[in-house]
Amino acid sequence: MPKRPAQDTYTAVDAFVEATLFAQPDAALEGALAATTAAGMPEIQVSAPQGRLLEILCRTVDARRILEFGTLAAYSTIAMARTLPPDGLLTTLEFDPDRAEVAWANIEAAGLADMVDLRIGAALETLPLLASEGAGNFDFVFIDADKINTPAYFAWALDHTRPGGLIFADNVIRGGSIVDLDGDEASAAQREFHEYLAEEDRVTATTIQTVGSKGHDGFVLAFVNG
Repeated sequence: MPKRPAQDTYTAVDAFVEATLFAQPDAALEGALAATTAAGMPEIQVSAPQGRLLEILCRTVDARRILEFGTLAAYSTIAMARTLPPDGLLTTLEFDPDRAEVAWANIEAAGLADMVDLRIGAALETLPLLASEGAGNFDFVFIDADKINTPAYFAWALDHTRPGGLIFADNVIRGGSIVDLDGDEASAAQREFHEYLAEEDRVTATTIQTVGSKGHDGFVLAFVNG
């Protein structure tokens, strides 16, 4: 059996991909990364290749309405929002006010303030308000917040995403701990999430394992059936 590559190999491959496919400077995304570091925030944003994947998926479904769980410093927010048409809107939910302040500065610097609605507070408390405002019919949803609540976030998103839309839930493999029955709550939540997906006939979903600069993880991509 071939020897499993070490983490430094995964990181080196990501570095090669970024140097090759992302050679042109991207002031908005680079600024978001710099702001993350300057603010002492955890550097847990998606990688550049992952951010590009989000952009491609948003373009694929011709997204006009996007919902994001977990803003952090707005790296992924910017990547997705700039795919929107002039009348499009991305709603992003962030629990931490300090992170939200950094994120909003990055969104403004990217020239996207008119296309982003940043809501501060616990997502499960914000969602009923969004529903009361008539939010919904989303084309694309990106779930990248506290992992314990992934099943609840997905269930709400499914009720508010149009047929033909996509829902992307990140960090579902958790270094492989999803198969550890004695793992932590977040890993248990991802198992519960998969069990829910197996019974949910409104979506066609798959799970893809990933390796890269962010380590071993993976995502769920779900297509909302018509």
